[in-house]
Amino acid sequence: MTAPPLPASEPTPSATAILWADPQRAAAFQNWLAGIGAAHGLLPETVRLASADASFRRYFRIDATGSAASRIVMDAPPDKENSEPFVQVARLMAEAGVTAPQVLEWDRTHGFLLLDDLGRETMLDVIDAARPDASRPLYDQAIDALIRWQLASRPGVLPPYDRALLERELALFPEWYIGRHRGIAVEGQLKERLERSFRLIVENNLASPSVYVHRDFMPRNLMVRNGADLGVLDFQDAVYGPITYDIASLMRDAFLSWDEEFVLDVTIRYWEAARKARLPVDADFGAFYRSVEWMGLQRHLKVAGIFARLTLRDGKPRYLADTPRFIAYIRSTASRYMELTPLLRVIDEIEGTSALTGFAYGRV
Repeated sequence: MTAPPLPASEPTPSATAILWADPQRAAAFQNWLAGIGAAHGLLPETVRLASADASFRRYFRIDATGSAASRIVMDAPPDKENSEPFVQVARLMAEAGVTAPQVLEWDRTHGFLLLDDLGRETMLDVIDAARPDASRPLYDQAIDALIRWQLASRPGVLPPYDRALLERELALFPEWYIGRHRGIAVEGQLKERLERSFRLIVENNLASPSVYVHRDFMPRNLMVRNGADLGVLDFQDAVYGPITYDIASLMRDAFLSWDEEFVLDVTIRYWEAARKARLPVDADFGAFYRSVEWMGLQRHLKVAGIFARLTLRDGKPRYLADTPRFIAYIRSTASRYMELTPLLRVIDEIEGTSALTGFAYGRV
């Protein structure tokens, strides 16, 4: 997950604001920048931090002469981050007609990439959470981009979102959220209930048809571009998997919650557009929506585990502050389906809560 770029109103920091833990890497960066600067009209003295990532990636912004006001530099240490998927998916998105950063230069050895700049304003920045109707045009743009991306799908191009990956993701929840964050031993009845629920979740999600999956398709990763198509970021983990994933990610966001009425409205809009485009969605919306909910449940369990890991292992506590949103999502879905009652009981046990009597996507 990518942190939002610096807002346009912030003063431009100097190049010295970028800190390097490794002097040799700092020197390699300066040499690389000097080597490509003239060809792209870069102004090395203007380089500054643009955003940080939940991973080990960092992004810098650098001014340029000519028609390009600025460019983005990705700093992705090869021993910690593989940039090959980013470059591959950026190309796939361009071929699909989706606006994504163009890779202008790539230093494979050191993990530096020069990208075009899609701007400073994310969809999340401009959404008014109190006015869902005003946000609908942005969600329509997001649906358009998602449909184009899914229509370009071909098997055998991206890694499969298969049983093994689904199970690895789910395992993050008991290990990091329950065991390490909550300090509760995952054993006995609690373990049995989790395993039974996880088997159901995996089987339901594997039953969905497969397309290209962005895997973090949400307003924080969509860039608003003055009337142009939304730009798409943070796509390096894309896979080939359930068609329900990205719409679940869009409407059950890591950093923003909507009431169920708006969630349903946008999901229906996506479903209608997908059917018109002849994408493999269920002909019955009720069945499709159930699949979206179960796919969203997979994501929420995974992300709660990831956010706990980011805090406890990586020293990034700001992510854990959003876990109540995910626990609310998990409880809402688990309370809606009788077969997920064991999971609901696990959540109630570890959170010290009681069973829900209703259902809503209220803001938390």
